[in-house]
Amino acid sequence: MALDPLNPTPDYLAFWRERHVCTLTTTRPDGTPHVVPVGVTYDPEAGVARVITNKNSKKVRNILAAQPGPARAAVCQLAGRRWATLEGRAVVRTDEAAVAEAVARYAERYGRMPSPNPDRVVLEIRLDRAMGRA
Repeated sequence: MALDPLNPTPDYLAFWRERHVCTLTTTRPDGTPHVVPVGVTYDPEAGVARVITNKNSKKVRNILAAQPGPARAAVCQLAGRRWATLEGRAVVRTDEAAVAEAVARYAERYGRMPSPNPDRVVLEIRLDRAMGRA
């Protein structure tokens, strides 16, 4: 079922606040999908989903390889019959404020502070599509 990612239903938003391992799908330069497990935070007020990662990761390289065009990405989670997918344009953010905010949101959702990582960056997906059944 299609949803508005900027105005989610209460059940959809509650599902994204639960602790779940998610998947991130990016596109490799050859057009094939690259799918990896990640932690995701969803911020409908800002219209973004965030993934913290290492600046040298394949997911970062995939997003950067799409430039100057838009890099599309999707994050998904499921639990039993409930599932949710968020899609949009992905960018890599390296500034300290963006990384700190993403780490704080991750710690809130997943109940633990990630280990310090000087190579940490944030993948921000500027959302334009949401689907699911929560």
